Amino acid sequence: MTYWSGFCSLQKEVQPIELTKRQEMILQIVKDEGPITGEQIAEKLNLTRATLRPDLAILTMSGFLDARPRVGYFYAGKSGNQLLGEHVRKLSVKDYKSVPVVVKEETSVYDAICTMFLEDVGTLFVVKEGGILIGVVSRKDLLKSSMGNQDLQTIPVGVIMTRMPNIVRCTLEDSLSEAAAKLIRYQVDALPVVKEAENGGGLEVVGRITKTTITRAFVELGEEATV
Repeated sequence: MTYWSGFCSLQKEVQPIELTKRQEMILQIVKDEGPITGEQIAEKLNLTRATLRPDLAILTMSGFLDARPRVGYFYAGKSGNQLLGEHVRKLSVKDYKSVPVVVKEETSVYDAICTMFLEDVGTLFVVKEGGILIGVVSRKDLLKSSMGNQDLQTIPVGVIMTRMPNIVRCTLEDSLSEAAAKLIRYQVDALPVVKEAENGGGLEVVGRITKTTITRAFVELGEEATV
């Protein structure tokens, strides 16, 4: 083989790979929505995960895509910060919310303090029948009300609570980053997660997001990055 024929042969070997129509579709999906799992890509294309496996392997080995355990596929041209930011924005309130701790408006301040202590929370949500949100009581509210010589068993939380509509809240559809921004902006320890009541009579409390929730989410992200 001559030098020229060898050079031509090498040129043929390094020619850019030609993608199939399906591979181009996969690449576009990952560019637009990555990081995204193989199962999610398959669902968008109405195909099985097994059918896509060869295409994903080709795109990954060719350097078009990269993959991270428990996160999914992402476009290789994106930086680590871009990848992390996109993944964080996809974290949903509905996936991280915890059980709300609620009391009634007529609950005494004394009983509210006991509930807060026993449930190990910093915020209580005040609801009426049907779980409809009407107020929020924080640790600071209870502390202020306990100063002096007042009989805490005779003071209802309805007297000291923050009432609707002056309650910072989030919904199941919000992202966790949006909830975190509200916690910081309004300097509160917890947000009630609400949805419209079926009878249209207000907002029903279906969960809570706290600073601990946000911390747990970032700890999980750190663990995923080391897998």
